[in-house]
Amino acid sequence: MRKLVLLGASGSIGSQTVDVIRQHKDELELIGASVGYNIDYLIELLNEFDLKYACTIEKNSVLEEKFPNTVFFNGDEGLVKMARLEEYDLLVNALLGFTGFKPTIAAIENHKNVALANKETLVAGGKIINEALKANNVQLYPIDSEHVAIWQCLQGHKREDVRRLLLTGSGGAFRDLSREELKNVTLHQALKHPVWSMGEKITIDSATMMNKGFEVIEAHCLFDVPYDRIDVVLHSEAVVHSMVEYNDGSIIAQMGTPDMHMVIRYVLLYPDHKADTLTQYLNFDQITSLTFKTMDYQRYPLVKLAKKIGSYEGNFGAILIGANDEAVDLFLKERISFIEIESYIFETLKAAHFIKDPTADQLIESHKWAKEYVDTLWANS
Repeated sequence: MRKLVLLGASGSIGSQTVDVIRQHKDELELIGASVGYNIDYLIELLNEFDLKYACTIEKNSVLEEKFPNTVFFNGDEGLVKMARLEEYDLLVNALLGFTGFKPTIAAIENHKNVALANKETLVAGGKIINEALKANNVQLYPIDSEHVAIWQCLQGHKREDVRRLLLTGSGGAFRDLSREELKNVTLHQALKHPVWSMGEKITIDSATMMNKGFEVIEAHCLFDVPYDRIDVVLHSEAVVHSMVEYNDGSIIAQMGTPDMHMVIRYVLLYPDHKADTLTQYLNFDQITSLTFKTMDYQRYPLVKLAKKIGSYEGNFGAILIGANDEAVDLFLKERISFIEIESYIFETLKAAHFIKDPTADQLIESHKWAKEYVDTLWANS
């Protein structure tokens, strides 16, 4: 029985993780969960799983009285305390934004394996995370369709035989629009992803392709492959989730339906490939073709920016995340246009102070500064 603590249980990835746990209760036990402000969902989990631990943003005395056998934590400090618990095997980090960084570090230092759906952790602090993983002899597993695909394509092969990692991307909601046409797109249009069903923030990141830029940085951190050997390929059907090219010219690709349950299931039950009632299978009668295009960095400048920022290391990853977080938030509130997301990010990085070897606290401060700088740009616009 693998005991799990799930942070971010009420989000898109978190709730799908709960779906998988329900299907495999003979192998997976959920002992703790955090939900932010979604108290109703937490009550469902408490009743269904009899959780030993739970975390909310704010203290809730009524909830604590109703569930006296559960230990409750609160706020960001509570997330770290959850990560430092002793009686679990795997921390599933499905938190949104930079909030996920400290709990990840805490879990690793607690000698716990981590299943990470929180991109920001590796983008900002990949070097620190990798050093901590090595020092504490634990593993980090990516909950991401592209990285799980690469992980599977690498199995049974020598890393020195790898020529390139090929991350696929659907192109997001506006993949058929020109740069000029992007100037007038609406929030409603941006939230209509052509393939995947995801939360609002990641759907916008997919439309700008910032999400793919983050994934390039993650791939470098996860698989120790140089940036000049990590490429992005546009693949509108989202059937091939990523590929690995080897020195002999062969390419191994992982295929599947665009369903995060498959990704989560593989990570939680690794190394087994198990079916359940959530399993979806590809119907080759409905797949008439698979198309691939080379990445257009003029059309998607944030992907090129991310590769450059990743190669710098230092604190620029944290600044990139902070700027993107706040710019996307402004767009979701319909205060800026879609195309302005990019300009706010570039302007923030131009004004940023570079720190070559930042501490964890300096990364957190850099992230905070970037968010505040974007707010200042908007206020003065």
